[in-house]
Parts: sequence; C-alpha cells; structure tokens
Amino acid sequence: MNTADLNQKADSYKIGVGHMKELMPGMVDAYHHFTAACFADGVLDKKQKQLIALGISLFANNEVCTVYHVGEALSEGATPQEIMEATAVAAAVGSGHAMSQGVTRVQQALGSLTAGTQ
Repeated sequence: MNTADLNQKADSYKIGVGHMKELMPGMVDAYHHFTAACFADGVLDKKQKQLIALGISLFANNEVCTVYHVGEALSEGATPQEIMEATAVAAAVGSGHAMSQGVTRVQQALGSLTAGTQ
C-alpha cells in the first residue's frame, strides 16, 4: 500500500470520528480518555504497549492501526528489530489460532458430521 492510500484511510478515520463526535461528543471524548489511559506508562511502558497494539492490529488485519502503531512504537523508542519481533509474535499467534481451531473445533465438527458414515 502506498503512502497516499494510507493517508487517505487515516483521513477517512479522522473525518469519521469527527462526524461521530458531532453526534456523540461524550462517547468520543470518553473513548479518547480511555485509550490515553490505556497507553500511559504503567507497569508496562508506552513502547511495550505500542508493540502489543501493533500485534493486535496485525491479527485484526487493520491497516490504519498497524501503520499508526508502528509509528507510535518508533516514537516511543522501539527499534525496527523490536517491531519485527512483535510482528513475528503476531504471526505465531495468528498461525497458532488457526492450528488450535483446527485441532479442536474442526476435529469436533468432523466427528459429529461423520459419526455414522464410517
């Protein structure tokens, strides 16, 4: 994806949030307050939280959030190596998710759908 496309998506998000704020200002302000509190330094620092958010953004297949959290992680001092390691962890979780469903739900479905046909 090129920078212009990403900027357009980010702008669409900002415009959408602006429209929502016109209709529901308290909710949007509460959301921003909540997310600011979630990303503030705590036991986990801001960099660690941004790396976690990056992994979740990748797993959720959210392009705008992925780019946003890469930028935020960099601004909080993450190195490209740390960002790529977080990306690898997200890949492991994503493939592990498919594997866990395959060895549980899919096999259960096969068992119930093929019971009596064997």
